[in-house]
Amino acid sequence: MTEIQTMLFAHQDVKYREFHSKLMPNINPEQVIGVRVPVLRKMAKELRKSNRVGNFLQELPHTYYEENNLHAFLIGDIKEFDACMEAVENFLPYIDNWATCDGLSPKVFGQNLPALETKIEKWIASEETYTIRFGIGMLMRWFLEENFSEKYLDMVIGVKSEEYYVNMMRAWYFATALAKQYDATLPRIQGREMDKWTHNKAIQKAVESYRITPEQKELLKKFKIK
Repeated sequence: MTEIQTMLFAHQDVKYREFHSKLMPNINPEQVIGVRVPVLRKMAKELRKSNRVGNFLQELPHTYYEENNLHAFLIGDIKEFDACMEAVENFLPYIDNWATCDGLSPKVFGQNLPALETKIEKWIASEETYTIRFGIGMLMRWFLEENFSEKYLDMVIGVKSEEYYVNMMRAWYFATALAKQYDATLPRIQGREMDKWTHNKAIQKAVESYRITPEQKELLKKFKIK
């Protein structure tokens, strides 16, 4: 057992392990130690102060789910754009679940949005479930405010996948787009431009959002596909 694995097992919560394993049916429960996210973030903070981060980020693939989450949190705080992007590219092929994927959110990406957009286009065109999901997640984080363009809606609509975790992220993206760019996004819902499941899930998530007005919610319900 490695030093970091020993640290992780020292914080094991068996009941949490049992609960959290059920949220990731595609992950072998034996790969889940049962360490809560706040503890992992604290460990990441402590590791960043040491000289062990570089070696750990090169030790792929990891054995445990929590090692992957710790890896994601460490990448998220890399302060130099090119180094962070290299670490992300190295890690993406090893992501095998939605939680690790969604936990990877580098702060430095906002420093070079043109370069990030180029990478997002590549990620979304991938055939790997969590690479696509990550790309859509980065569009949602960085390109739904002042950097928004309707072409990003087209990019997400253009993703064709049978994967649940891809289409759930597409739905989440459109629900968030309705909250932040309602006037530009609504015509895509009115036009029913996505597959039935993703379209209806996007409406469901938007209707559940506190950022959508009651009037907007009533209108959106009218566009559900029967």
